[in-house]
Amino acid sequence: MADKNVTRGEMLYEGKAKQVFATDKKDLVLVHFKDDATAFNGEKKGQIEDKGIINNKLSASFFRFVESAGIPTHFVTRVNDRDMLCRKVTIIPLEVIVRNVVAGSLAKRTGQAEGTELPEPIVELTYKDDAQGDPLVTKEQAISMGAAKAEEIDQICAMALQVNDALYPWLLEKKLRLIDFKLEFGRNEEGHIVLADEMSPDTCRFWDSETGEKLDKDRFRRDMGGEKEAYVEVWNRVGDFHFAVPG
Repeated sequence: MADKNVTRGEMLYEGKAKQVFATDKKDLVLVHFKDDATAFNGEKKGQIEDKGIINNKLSASFFRFVESAGIPTHFVTRVNDRDMLCRKVTIIPLEVIVRNVVAGSLAKRTGQAEGTELPEPIVELTYKDDAQGDPLVTKEQAISMGAAKAEEIDQICAMALQVNDALYPWLLEKKLRLIDFKLEFGRNEEGHIVLADEMSPDTCRFWDSETGEKLDKDRFRRDMGGEKEAYVEVWNRVGDFHFAVPG
């Protein structure tokens, strides 16, 4: 059992949906999940009641699941409703987007109908820069910008596809279709790359596999309403995943 008895220190970072705090253990941080919701690079702002609580629980469950599939993460344990204990990492300033189905910006860019199944997953990179709107970049551009080395980019793209291979069929069993998702990665103190940030309806598109109902942040983006209910529905289907560590 991971030690939850840590003392929260100074805030190291605040993003749109989370705050990161130092702890009295130099290699660990506390990640606090907020109810704040943003869209369109911060142009639209609001709140979704209890979103932070649900995303904290879902992220913990997803991190445990992908770890059971052999993918290392920064996750240590969930401390309380809104706080997660994680290993300290240096975030690589790239978002890795895996797409299984045409939706969102891909539909706008290509003119393909939303909901079109892709013949194989597409991996895209965006550079983390709010001022520039997190632009799409090629591998070569990311290298030239100093975001990561070529072998690191290859590794995070391969890891993202591993996550997809593990999650997609598992979620289908729960009648959730994994449309696309965004991942972030970081380097730990040993220099190894691990999955970081969060995994939730903020960062993943989930559609009901039978009705096509959207169960993610698109409900907020598109003023559809029912945001909290959608997030709760995903949690009810995914649940609190645990796995036995071989020993």
